[in-house]
Amino acid sequence: MRHRAEWRRHFLATAGLMTLAVLVALGVLTAPRLQAQSPASQSVGTQGAQSPEAMEAAGVKMSFDVASAKPNKSSDLQRYTNFPLGGSAFVPTGGLFSTKNIPLLIYINCAYNLTPQSKLIGLPAWVSSDRFDIEARAQGDPSKDDLRLMMQSLLADRFKLALHHQTQQAPVFALVLSKEGKTGPQLQPHAEDGSCATAAATANKPPASGTPPPAPLSPPSSTSGLQLPPIVCGTVFGLSPASTPGRLRVGGKNVTMAQLAKQLPVRGLDRPVLDNTGLSGTFDFSLEWSPPPDPAQPGSTSDETGPTFIEALQEQLGLKLDSQTGPVDVLVVDHIEEPSPN
Repeated sequence: MRHRAEWRRHFLATAGLMTLAVLVALGVLTAPRLQAQSPASQSVGTQGAQSPEAMEAAGVKMSFDVASAKPNKSSDLQRYTNFPLGGSAFVPTGGLFSTKNIPLLIYINCAYNLTPQSKLIGLPAWVSSDRFDIEARAQGDPSKDDLRLMMQSLLADRFKLALHHQTQQAPVFALVLSKEGKTGPQLQPHAEDGSCATAAATANKPPASGTPPPAPLSPPSSTSGLQLPPIVCGTVFGLSPASTPGRLRVGGKNVTMAQLAKQLPVRGLDRPVLDNTGLSGTFDFSLEWSPPPDPAQPGSTSDETGPTFIEALQEQLGLKLDSQTGPVDVLVVDHIEEPSPN
């Protein structure tokens, strides 16, 4: 009980920064208007089945045909993007990249496919505060991975961003089973005939306020009680609504444990998470917890009766986080400049 109380105090003290990071990384920060389009045209990123990280490592360069990046000095804090800047959710945009009022840090996170756990060092403070409008277009119908690579080129051209990867030994959390050989009720192997939504289907009902539209829950399993709305397989999503106001909910279908570990929203704990569960195959999961009130969002509330993230992880998924030291990929910023007028 003492260990659990210490976890709760530590989590509540450090997790206030987590909510925005979760929403961005899981693709909840979406456009108020999305047009469902036919993904008939596939691009290099999808045909080659290579991640942007692999293509970056191979020295693959891609660029927009035209691009504009302008500072946004307005007092309006409303943000707009024509597709989710985080996660893997994506609806083809016909080569258009259109955003308004977005901090540069979020563009960098998008371009390099960073998660709340990623370590990025050497950035000046203005990168988190200064907002920019970017309008860019490419030929064809590029994939999200293609657009990430194009964003890397745009950041290098307009912001003179230069960075490099380093592997460092650092504190990490190892994701392990709470009880050997047993998962929790909300973490179940993905059935081979399990249904999945398509990316286009998830965009047919666009959100009005930047949050995912409510979706009907799937029928509960007779053995697990796991309920999920139609979501795209192989991805982790922020889900709405949660069962109780003041809670957050995420879920995924057909995801590996490595994917789940990478996407766990633990930025408030400031450590990467490495999969050490020993579980192979893919899984469906749902995780719901009560975050602390966000001081950056006046009026935000939390369900004080609900579990913390750490408690929910153990009770619902049968997993826990062990403090260890391990290899961490770090992005080190060598140079960055505010853009010149264009």
